[in-house]
Amino acid sequence: MHIVFLESLGVCECVISQLCEPLKKAGHTITYYPDRNEEEEVLIERGHEADIIVVSNIPLRKHFLDHCPNLKMISVAFTGLDHIDLETCRQRGITVRNAAGYSTHAVAELAIGMMIAVYRKIVGGDAITRLGGDRKNFLGTELHQKTLGIIGTGAIGYQVARLGLAFGCRVIAYNRTPRELENIRMVDKNTLLQEADIISLHIPLTPETKDFIGEAEFKLMQPHAILINTARGPIVNKKALHEALRKSKIAGAAVDVYDQEPPLPGNYELLNAPNLLMLPHIGYATKEAFAERVKIVVRNIEEWLQ
Repeated sequence: MHIVFLESLGVCECVISQLCEPLKKAGHTITYYPDRNEEEEVLIERGHEADIIVVSNIPLRKHFLDHCPNLKMISVAFTGLDHIDLETCRQRGITVRNAAGYSTHAVAELAIGMMIAVYRKIVGGDAITRLGGDRKNFLGTELHQKTLGIIGTGAIGYQVARLGLAFGCRVIAYNRTPRELENIRMVDKNTLLQEADIISLHIPLTPETKDFIGEAEFKLMQPHAILINTARGPIVNKKALHEALRKSKIAGAAVDVYDQEPPLPGNYELLNAPNLLMLPHIGYATKEAFAERVKIVVRNIEEWLQ
């Protein structure tokens, strides 16, 4: 099999070479590209002869897949698969596997960090200090004894819940399929929106979850509530979020994901939203997570070959 890494995956080529040594000894060929290029024609040039492709969150649409006649398997170095044309893969019999679990701790820790950053206004405090300012009448807010609402209790959502419990939060959760989790009260969606001081999103993007949080949902939230999104951008309707922040329907929000990958254009609507912390999609980006996902990607290839 000809295995092509369409991008570097953020680790040294020597790491990938070492992990792929058993594959090479078994007679498979490895092609590695040390940069990230999202231009479709470049991707086609790189992958058109591949039997197996490795990619992270670069979109692979039908046009690309149609130009890869030998393709049999895609090992995705990412949790979500909404950037892959899964219907074309099904029609072609192309196996698609994700790197489930590689960034659980990375994303969960960032979600908690975003909560603290919003509550304690850490980014603004840094700017004020550098400009020669002082505390004046600033008062922050503690996580302790707040009601943390988790939407989606998969691996990441559950880890955020556990970290919230460690901070002394009361944790409630909504999941499409009800689960029994220790020290976590399961509720319906509306109850969670009405009761939670902090709402943290951890659901995949599907046709059913697009605009999962919109105008109607913001009306249910408490005016002091904050929203954290480290899941997928389109889960939250950005116009409704902008309006909720502008009219103080909620107290603040923090987002790491959008309906497009950063860099965001200068006229992107959320850039002028008040009380909003925006990060450039870094939830999964830690040294530890990147090292783990390469291992999972190669293991998925090995298991499929077996």
